[in-house]
Amino acid sequence: MISLSTLATFSIAVLLLLCSPGPNMAFVMTCGMQYGVRGGVAAALGIGAADIILTLLTACGITALITAWPPSFDLIRYAGAVYLLWMAYKALRNPASAIPTTAQTVPLRIVFARSCLNSLLNPKALLFFMVFLPQFVDAQAGMVTQQLLLLGLTLTIISSVFHALLGSFGHVIRHALMRHTKAARLQARILAAVLSLLALRLLLMTR
Repeated sequence: MISLSTLATFSIAVLLLLCSPGPNMAFVMTCGMQYGVRGGVAAALGIGAADIILTLLTACGITALITAWPPSFDLIRYAGAVYLLWMAYKALRNPASAIPTTAQTVPLRIVFARSCLNSLLNPKALLFFMVFLPQFVDAQAGMVTQQLLLLGLTLTIISSVFHALLGSFGHVIRHALMRHTKAARLQARILAAVLSLLALRLLLMTR
């Protein structure tokens, strides 16, 4: 259905886009710092689950219907901005726990669910799937739905591995920052600032 050259080009494009800072990147690294490698991997899998959901919605044409209704875009981005601001508030409210001496214990299903929700509330992801994936579909080859599913599966695999590595890197950062007494407060402020800027970007985002 899809040529190897097209699939290779698609994979490279996905990697380049994943390297751009965004809510998923910030969330995964935070989970890695707070909950250890397992927490970072759980967050990565949550993003992967969101990617699968968006792939299925795209293949069914539902994302096009959602974005065709103008208020839907604003509702999603406002909800995402509020969620990011809430996370920033939590980071500032309890900075001492931003970098615990040991990985905190939390049910991995909660990390997974929060990560999935964080990704689904990002309108950038919705637009990405609706606009980006179809560009690599060859309509003349037929089986458009199957092509979209294959592309979405490829993206999900790349995204999950990429974010799992980021989560592991966050775990390494936690050990490095623990050597400094003021690291927790500084990290909390930086994290809150990043999340607030991401929320502002969502509020200012246009179609």
